Amino acid sequence: MLAGCGTEGYAGVTAAPASGVATPTTPAPAAPGTASSGEPVKSAVAARPVTTSGPAVQEKAGPTTTAPPAANPGRSAQPVRTTPVPLPTNDAARLRTLPASTKQVIIVQSGSQTSTSATLQAYARDGGSWTPVLGPMAARVGAKGFSDSKHEGDMTTPAGMFAIDATMYGISADPGVRYAYHRVVTDDWWNENSDTPGYNTFVHGPNPGGPSEALWTFVPQYNYFAVIRYNMPAAPGRGSGIFLHVASGNSTAGCVSLAQGDLLSVLRWLDPAANPQIVMAPTAWLGRY
Repeated sequence: MLAGCGTEGYAGVTAAPASGVATPTTPAPAAPGTASSGEPVKSAVAARPVTTSGPAVQEKAGPTTTAPPAANPGRSAQPVRTTPVPLPTNDAARLRTLPASTKQVIIVQSGSQTSTSATLQAYARDGGSWTPVLGPMAARVGAKGFSDSKHEGDMTTPAGMFAIDATMYGISADPGVRYAYHRVVTDDWWNENSDTPGYNTFVHGPNPGGPSEALWTFVPQYNYFAVIRYNMPAAPGRGSGIFLHVASGNSTAGCVSLAQGDLLSVLRWLDPAANPQIVMAPTAWLGRY
């Protein structure tokens, strides 16, 4: 039975007229889905859905997509990949306070604060890297090792980073250095009298007094020497006359000494245009500089 369709039947004849003669009548067409007897007809065909006119349209499923997985708050973040930083390759590369203009550095280091023996090595900067160029060389330092609070006459070598002074000196003739060179003569002194205005400077003339050094008399130590700019400008009592000079075979009063051949190699290599620095300290202290 079709849903929504009427199910009333029709009679086969109409009532006789008043004359008593039965007049046949033409039966009305049967309603769809019913027999002429008025009984509903059961279709042998399964019911079909009602469609609109025209060809049937079949919906097509769109492309299947997968939603990205939801963030999992319980999952740890993935590590961020970074470019590895190269490790320092030598002692010069580990220094952190060198002036940007410095292209040469000398490192003098000992195994302990009280040791009087040390090693000296020189490095040059090429681009962004430091390369060893001289050494290691055997060196001697103060008779009481290194100090970070030096004072006059304490027999220690001051620890720290220092520049090289503008003039080199020596009892012998200029060996071919790139700095200004003064050949020492009689009455050339290094003023180590902290009570005088010229404390910790070169002077020519009368003895400045105190522990001042008669430079022309120290052979072989002052055959050649460079001045390390410790306590310049000078503060009274903090120490004076700190040189890089020829070794005598013993510890020093506070200077750094090398065999004469090694010293000459260093003095000839030093270039004032490279703003050279010297770092002096026990190995354990190098991280300060």
